[in-house]
Amino acid sequence: MSVADRLAGIRARIAAAARSAGRDPASIRLVAVSKTFPIDAVREAYAAGQRDFGENRVQEALQKISGSTDLEIRWHLLGHLQTNKARKAAPVFAMVQSVDSLELLQKLDQAAGDAGASPELLIQVDLAGETTKFGVPPGEVPRLLEAAATCRAARVVGLMTLPPVPEAPEDARPWFSRLRDLRDTWLASGVPASMLRELSMGMSADFEVAVQEGATIVRVGTAIFGSRHVEE
Repeated sequence: MSVADRLAGIRARIAAAARSAGRDPASIRLVAVSKTFPIDAVREAYAAGQRDFGENRVQEALQKISGSTDLEIRWHLLGHLQTNKARKAAPVFAMVQSVDSLELLQKLDQAAGDAGASPELLIQVDLAGETTKFGVPPGEVPRLLEAAATCRAARVVGLMTLPPVPEAPEDARPWFSRLRDLRDTWLASGVPASMLRELSMGMSADFEVAVQEGATIVRVGTAIFGSRHVEE
């Protein structure tokens, strides 16, 4: 199957999952995770109508961004970002989905302001406490949301989570519903809705379950581009 064929299949599955949950399929954004794949694969997906692409590493992303200046792409940073790379990341990514500390939030906002940029940010919430993954424990998220209200350039617009890799799609459902419930709790506590409008959750193995549980962004790589040598 071609990238275009796979994309069409993913979009159809997203739409079906949305309708099964009484949601508008247009309310879900598909981010094609292009990490480790060449720029030719990005161009192929772009030709099939894909506009949002995700990368894990700043350096790899910068190479692809410089090689696709003729395309109107929204680039998302999905992987862990070291604070010393905030100045490189803030001007080039439309969205940084992996904000996992107050320091990183502040560094991104400062870098964005200096560059005249206004990236959207998601707070990565660590629900499972896995030592191999990054994120902010739920109890610390309100402190970041409070700080985000004072940002002058970057804008926190929601939450992201990366749960344990599921053996079956249903295994991921409790993690997705937990993030949605936390979002609802923080909304009820008075956090502005504009800061919690996005829920980024779900990847190739479980994006349909994520859509059913309220995801507004799903991150799909291998199901679009094929297998890779590193974990999605």
